[in-house]
Amino acid sequence: MIDLRSDTVTRPSPAMLEAMMSAQVGDDVWGDDPTVNAFQKNLAAITGKQAALLFPSGTQSNLVGLMAHCERGDEYIVGQSAHTYRYEGGGAAVLGSIQPQPIENASDGSLPLEKISAAIKADDFHFARTRLLTLENTIGGKVLPEDYVRQATEFARSRGLSTHLDGARLFNAAVASQASLEQLCTPFDSVSLCFSKGMGTPIGSALVGSQAFIERARRWRKVVGGGMRQAGIIAAACQYALDHHMDDLAKDHQRATRLAQGLAALPGVEITSQATNMVFVSIPDEHVAPLSTWLKGHGILIELLYATRLVVHRDIDDADIDKVLEVMEAYFKQQ
Repeated sequence: MIDLRSDTVTRPSPAMLEAMMSAQVGDDVWGDDPTVNAFQKNLAAITGKQAALLFPSGTQSNLVGLMAHCERGDEYIVGQSAHTYRYEGGGAAVLGSIQPQPIENASDGSLPLEKISAAIKADDFHFARTRLLTLENTIGGKVLPEDYVRQATEFARSRGLSTHLDGARLFNAAVASQASLEQLCTPFDSVSLCFSKGMGTPIGSALVGSQAFIERARRWRKVVGGGMRQAGIIAAACQYALDHHMDDLAKDHQRATRLAQGLAALPGVEITSQATNMVFVSIPDEHVAPLSTWLKGHGILIELLYATRLVVHRDIDDADIDKVLEVMEAYFKQQ
């Protein structure tokens, strides 16, 4: 199947599996896994942070990041479209007793500074205590503008807020903007990075920040069940991805651009957004169900919704893009 539903469907390469099988392992809860320790040290160095911590998932990494920054009754400012607010089960509120204060994202994915300012609560016991600003990069495939990130994080600090970045696709942002991971992470107190999307690992995310922050996060990771034993097999996959897969993301971006250009030529198909490895299209309602069936019958998986997202990843090649365009064109020709 050609699976364009998400870049989470990527599978580890044979070379990555070999790295996992040959990894030296120990008990990571005891701090005894040499592969985990080496990976965390390396990731901290390349992101410009003091320490890093391995997690099973990005959802857990973000949750622990929020809990390490905030206490019960605190709140974090977050975008309406942000993954930490919309797609993580309300974990901050449910498990952390942290109130989200969502505000509407601008068209480029940013949170306007005036809206951030208006959302910060006065120091009054009637209100939740505003403690944290969270941003996401990329968001909807879009790379946050560098100048905006600097302004937003500086403004947050001027108001006494900490800053957290959901960098689930920060590797895509780095490649697209030709910036280093350190450049993109430096403005933030903490960053969550996911390796199981475009980077192709079967599992694994990491949280980076100061040594004191990571020590708080380690305690919360244990509380929410994220402590792992012989986790070196996961760290080995993440390290292999860092060493071998990051540059390949540029090919995903190029293929997504070509996919968007081809789809734009089809009748009734509107490209609403295309950035990095994502293409968002609008399909007329009457075509959603039959087109989904048609595509699946030709070995193509796409989640056709009110705002359909097609995600290109390392398991999609040029021939796959050609086939998707050919099958889509054949469908509309028969209408």
